[in-house]
Amino acid sequence: MSAIRFDGVSHRFGDELVVDDVTLELTERRIGIVGANGSGKSTLARMVNGLVSPTAGRVTVDGLDVARHGREVRRRVGFVFTNADTQIVMPTVREDVAFTLRRHRLDAATAAARVDAVLDRFGLTELADRPAHRLSGGQKQLLALAAVLVGEPAIVVADEPTTLLDARNARRIAEHFATLDEQLIVVSHHLELLESFDRVIVMEEGRIVADAAPEVALDAYRALIG
Repeated sequence: MSAIRFDGVSHRFGDELVVDDVTLELTERRIGIVGANGSGKSTLARMVNGLVSPTAGRVTVDGLDVARHGREVRRRVGFVFTNADTQIVMPTVREDVAFTLRRHRLDAATAAARVDAVLDRFGLTELADRPAHRLSGGQKQLLALAAVLVGEPAIVVADEPTTLLDARNARRIAEHFATLDEQLIVVSHHLELLESFDRVIVMEEGRIVADAAPEVALDAYRALIG
């Protein structure tokens, strides 16, 4: 697994301190992050691939400083947003998945084979030529995940990927997460999604207040929210 380090990391939005002096190393295969709205959990996750920059401290991925080596880090770290519509950029399903590979400089046959393989993996082959924005919510989230994984990142960060989904589609996403070989970091309010993870981090007011195995950390979070 990759090593992600936060060294004395803080982040401010204007006058608001959202992440407060976090030092942390993430090396486990599946890591969950939970916390109330405004706790800093999404901001922390977005620092892993440079979507948000620290206002103090340093974030590194396998020794690469995210602020200085953003392009290389983003090749290693794929990000799945809460709302898949924000990352669907091409007209059809196949084109949207293929768009990820434009910066990889692959020959056409290799790129097409990778696209076909990931479409098949996520059950999207029959939808390949459909307008991407006309898919159901669950299909869009599968497309977003496929478009990330076709780039073969070492790390996948997902920010509340099941929040906008019904129970059936949330379960489908959880099942796909369970099959990933990549290191996975998931921010979620759906605690059951994280129960089988290796580690769960609890954030409150920008700080880490619990960091343990899921059964311990999730109990601490339930106690915190009363």
